[in-house]
Amino acid sequence: MTTSPAGPNIMDPALIADPYGGFNRIREQAPVVLGQSADGTPAWYVTRYEEVRAVLSDRRFANNPAATPGSAAVSNQEKMLEMLEIPREFYPYISESILDVDGADHDRLRRLVLRAFTARRINALRPRVERITSELLDGMTGTADLISEFAYPLPITVICELVGVPEEGRELWSTAGTALTSIAPGSKGAAARALVEYTHGLVERRRSEPADDLITELIKVRDEGGDRLSDVELVTMILGLATAGHETTAHLIGNGALALLSHPDQRELLRRDPGLWPTAVNELVRWCGPVLITQMRYATEDVEVGGTTIKAGDAVQPVVASANRDPRAYEDPERFDLTRQLSERGEGHIGFGVGIHYCLGAALARQECEVALRALFDRFPEVALESEEQSWAPTPGMRQLASLPLRLGARSGKGVAG
Repeated sequence: MTTSPAGPNIMDPALIADPYGGFNRIREQAPVVLGQSADGTPAWYVTRYEEVRAVLSDRRFANNPAATPGSAAVSNQEKMLEMLEIPREFYPYISESILDVDGADHDRLRRLVLRAFTARRINALRPRVERITSELLDGMTGTADLISEFAYPLPITVICELVGVPEEGRELWSTAGTALTSIAPGSKGAAARALVEYTHGLVERRRSEPADDLITELIKVRDEGGDRLSDVELVTMILGLATAGHETTAHLIGNGALALLSHPDQRELLRRDPGLWPTAVNELVRWCGPVLITQMRYATEDVEVGGTTIKAGDAVQPVVASANRDPRAYEDPERFDLTRQLSERGEGHIGFGVGIHYCLGAALARQECEVALRALFDRFPEVALESEEQSWAPTPGMRQLASLPLRLGARSGKGVAG
């Protein structure tokens, strides 16, 4: 593919405004459709459930464009970083994270970080997540914006405490982290510089002053062969976990609150049977998860997907939003249904990915979403939307609310899931 074709492009304003409808229409054209990446270069959009799972599970599709020798993928990635005005000295921190490497490099990094990012550590966080949630709800009264007053502060506080970012650094982490997840030109350069320098400083501090936090654990962790993370790998890992960990979780909470407020019958099911909450979170991820597309993949050899031959070096864009609403995988997929019998495969959706790049923070995101929404509706049983018209942020590849004004109503005295 050497010329830019017509076809889907995540920068298309119509697709940004109506991503579910737009990607659904693309899915029904074919399982694999030729279109454009964000910088206008050709990319294959993979849209159906089985084909998206296949691509995400197939190691012949690499996240790192350098795995496709002779293709234009590397230069295209550099053009994207230049477009976003990232200083070249910060390229490794943006493009060499655990999400960007493959094969033995990826396996090594994931093996090391999993030793620190354990289920025990995540489960032990739940009481603290509940306390932070309760404190935020204590400060809300009358009419409140759920996004700015609750959905954002909760995950940024949790991830900063988990990582080990002191309170004085959290405002920087929040604003710069949000800028790093944006694709707006001019937003990332200063943010990258500020966060990289700050995080290197935190690492140095923890070397001399260890604490009960993820930074300290990542400094200490080694594998059986004695290997450990380099300083650049360590800082890149921390940045990736923290920035991804708060932005997507905030919008899962926001989108989930809107879904439940718009479907009182489903809220009533949860009121009658709180044991449905874990199932509810999975259905929220499937139906209104904020991540619409995954990171770009690159074919390392010719691969057939959905009857289409994708050539070595071609860019591939898996579309989570259309896969999670594929009628070939779900009965009546547009219906929001907390009693839905999901697939036997994993969670019944692919909102957290599939395969070796499955989201490291999935368990924490599910926990925060459940605690936050359960507490919100317990504390404010009469909560209602201030308006039926909602303000969506024009963010390509994401579905996220700019704000969500609510009328909270009377407090019940409850408010934290036990």
